[in-house]
Amino acid sequence: MTSPRTSDFPIAILGAGFAGIGAAIQLKKAGIESFTMFERASEIGGTWRDNTYPGAACDVPSHVYSLSFEPKADWSRAFSRSEEIQGYLLDLVEKWGLREHLRLETEIVEARFDEAAGTWALTTDRDDVFEARVVLSGVGGLVDPALPDIKGLQSFTGEIFHTARWNHDFDLTGRNVGVIGTGASAVQVVPSIAPEVAKLTVFQRTPAWVVPKPDKKYSEAAKRRFARFPWLLKASRYFKYWMSELFGPVVYLDSKRLSALGERISLAHLEAQVPDPALREKLRPDFQFGCKRMLISDDYWAAFMRENVELVTDPIEEVRRNGIETRDGTFHEFDALVLATGFSLGLATAPFPIFGRGGRSLDETWQDGAVAYKGMTVSGFPNWFIMMGPNTGPGHTSVLVFTEAQIHYALQAIREMKDEGWKWADVRQDVQDEYNAQIQGRMKHMSWQSGCNSWYLNADGSNHALYPGPAAEYAFRARKFVPSEYEISR
Repeated sequence: MTSPRTSDFPIAILGAGFAGIGAAIQLKKAGIESFTMFERASEIGGTWRDNTYPGAACDVPSHVYSLSFEPKADWSRAFSRSEEIQGYLLDLVEKWGLREHLRLETEIVEARFDEAAGTWALTTDRDDVFEARVVLSGVGGLVDPALPDIKGLQSFTGEIFHTARWNHDFDLTGRNVGVIGTGASAVQVVPSIAPEVAKLTVFQRTPAWVVPKPDKKYSEAAKRRFARFPWLLKASRYFKYWMSELFGPVVYLDSKRLSALGERISLAHLEAQVPDPALREKLRPDFQFGCKRMLISDDYWAAFMRENVELVTDPIEEVRRNGIETRDGTFHEFDALVLATGFSLGLATAPFPIFGRGGRSLDETWQDGAVAYKGMTVSGFPNWFIMMGPNTGPGHTSVLVFTEAQIHYALQAIREMKDEGWKWADVRQDVQDEYNAQIQGRMKHMSWQSGCNSWYLNADGSNHALYPGPAAEYAFRARKFVPSEYEISR
């Protein structure tokens, strides 16, 4: 059995997206070099490496969707495109010398904890075994594309691909294209490809609430000001962040009065973009604002006013060799199908077999739903820290606020382990249970539980995905690692 790096305190970071890279930088800043980053793909970046579809961009402002300890003054736009975010991450890897810590094209397929030694044995897809005292798991949720369960999908003989696996070698110009899905990727793809295709047909199962996107290009003068006066960049970040926090209750609270405010903003946007009343009615959601993910776009609804764009709301009956038949008997012929159907999040399952104390599996532990103390640590799985784990997703602001809080928490724990000579730290079951009972108790007051069916919810209707409150509250609660909340082995 070998160690990830020559050290008496080897640390494994799983995944090289924002969470993994942010954790690696903070370890380096703390003078801890004994870590190895495992990434199953051939390059870093995670979501922003894989999502390169036309129009791919972040729906959180650039100044907020970046690491607070690595600000970037020269973002080209208020809302960055995917290639620029990926470039930012690549620059960080080079700046901090993370390449020497990276093991690309190395997937962890099993993890087992040795209670006596206080180490994790991580097995790769090549049957190599690595030993780690601490594991920081940043595998992410937006990784594996979800394919729709539609009869005959495999029989289509034209070009078919998921937005997260875009085929850039296939030219859509002058083609008849069908888009299945109307979520976060569809609102960016549809207006981006509509001008170049001959005919674009969008199959909508459920409409979404869409609000305006205050996007703009930053001038060269503005970039210079942000670079010359860092306080201006910090002020921009804080302003945008707190604006999202102030708007947050409109999104996540189950309040008819607050939801009505969000709905009014969205409906005014719809009326301004779509003058056709019949089409507006098809695009208008019938569920409460915030119950499903709120979308941000200035050109999605407007795209349906183009002569070559059609919205189909009749359910898909079957995919055939050269097109799609809907339930009303209409057949739509296509050269290509784009699946804008999101990701398989696996909210109730481990990303791979993980066995903790006593050989108990994480899947067994999570059989009634994924739970973790502050979304990071699970009783029975010592020294394993999950970044963006259960109930740490935001519905209204930057995910990086949560990620940075988790990195800070894990780093505190690592320092305690090293300084105090701990073998392992395992969160107490009663502490975890009390925390999660409180989290689930608050869910009944959240818009996500107001009646719609969304990816936020498990089959039993419970929500183990999102945090029921403002990001600032979560960051405050996760600010300090408290040893008394853990069972410690020396």
